[in-house]
Amino acid sequence: MKVLVTGGAGFIGYHTSKALLERGDKVIIVDNFNDYYNVNLKKDRIKNLEKDFDFTLENVNISDYEKLKEVFEKHDFDKVCHLAAQAGVRHSIENPFCFVRDNVLGTLNLLELCKDYHIQDFVYASSSSVYGERDEVPFSEEDKVDKPVSMYASTKKTNEEIAHVYHHLYGINCTGLRFFTCYGSWGRPDMAYFLFVENILKEKPIKVFNEGKMRRDFTHVQDTVFSILSSLDKSFPFEIFNIGLGKSINLLDFISEIENCLGKKAEKEMLPMQKGDVTETFADISKAKKMLNYNPQVSLSQGIKEFVDWYTSYNNYE
Repeated sequence: MKVLVTGGAGFIGYHTSKALLERGDKVIIVDNFNDYYNVNLKKDRIKNLEKDFDFTLENVNISDYEKLKEVFEKHDFDKVCHLAAQAGVRHSIENPFCFVRDNVLGTLNLLELCKDYHIQDFVYASSSSVYGERDEVPFSEEDKVDKPVSMYASTKKTNEEIAHVYHHLYGINCTGLRFFTCYGSWGRPDMAYFLFVENILKEKPIKVFNEGKMRRDFTHVQDTVFSILSSLDKSFPFEIFNIGLGKSINLLDFISEIENCLGKKAEKEMLPMQKGDVTETFADISKAKKMLNYNPQVSLSQGIKEFVDWYTSYNNYE
């Protein structure tokens, strides 16, 4: 296949591009290298890909319709794997306009161009954040998701609805993947696990929100990528899948795993709940297991060790 990967210099986009290239697919990466977090990390991901693979890189913001159209005009690709987004729940509360521009307008631009250039398959990243705050667990794709608690969540839910419109009107095959707290090597520096490892190694306090009374379904990026490739290969007419480990893990237990791996104790700064956050995420992955052959392989202890090994190597720790 020849696949357009948006956000290919990002965390999940990098790993997805690498997996596609490893199996022999052709990849066109679109990324605008924005400075939400350290741009050098994004550049290093691309450099790491360039060591072993040939691919095309286009420095384009997906919210720029005319520039994006030039990419569609220049490259005759088979499928679109849309992973680009402005991320960060708390960032979305402070910067709502950029989230609507990049996440909603960017997705609309891509689907409109898929329609015009007769690209039949569109796989895109949604998020567990669409579920909002709820008491019933695990979260099922059948649950109502009409009460988002952050602008980020709202933009992801909007993307699902826009995808349904383009499937209904134009027959584009659209698969949405609701990712649950993806982590792993080359990860995002704004994510809690990254900050925990960074601060523990630097002997700085770590911020623990809601006094640690939080639970998360943590998904290793290797498993996340499997779900993306399976979705690209299967070409469902219109589906949405939860992509998680299928377990809800207490935040303090997660921190303990990191402490054990580092052989160092964290100094914890206990803080109240942050706006836009939720107390628990927990994915029902039965649908993904059945339809995507999805079966998470990486345990939490394996995944944390993999991340810590990468982090210490990348940052030249002994």
